[in-house]
Amino acid sequence: MKARVQWMGPEQMSFVAEADSGHALVMDGSVEIGGRNLGPRPMELLLMGLGGCSSIDVVMILQKSRQDVRDCVVEISARRADQDPKVFTEIHLHFMISGKALDPKRVAHAIGLSAEKYCSASIMLGKTAVVTHDYEIREEC
Repeated sequence: MKARVQWMGPEQMSFVAEADSGHALVMDGSVEIGGRNLGPRPMELLLMGLGGCSSIDVVMILQKSRQDVRDCVVEISARRADQDPKVFTEIHLHFMISGKALDPKRVAHAIGLSAEKYCSASIMLGKTAVVTHDYEIREEC
């Protein structure tokens, strides 16, 4: 896996990031350091990546266990260290799973498997942060 990040030039803190897959996005620093709010901050992208990685696992596991999952939203909150390097110290993922006749045990199991076995982002971030999870099931008719 490779990625490329290129500075967009003097007098700004914006960068274009391109992945091996060919997809690109703009990252930007905060206004305090010269950013222009053109894109997410790099540390925000880490949390979004964690959410995406975990959500993909959870949905796939639920589908394989024949659960009628219709939607999956995860809200992520995090705390960072006060001193440099300002690593994440606490991360909490709150899953909101919607579907028809979902089994709470299977939902909990899917989230646990993602956190402990499959989600590389969660396991990696867990080296510096306490990563916790909870969920709610929203029944659809």
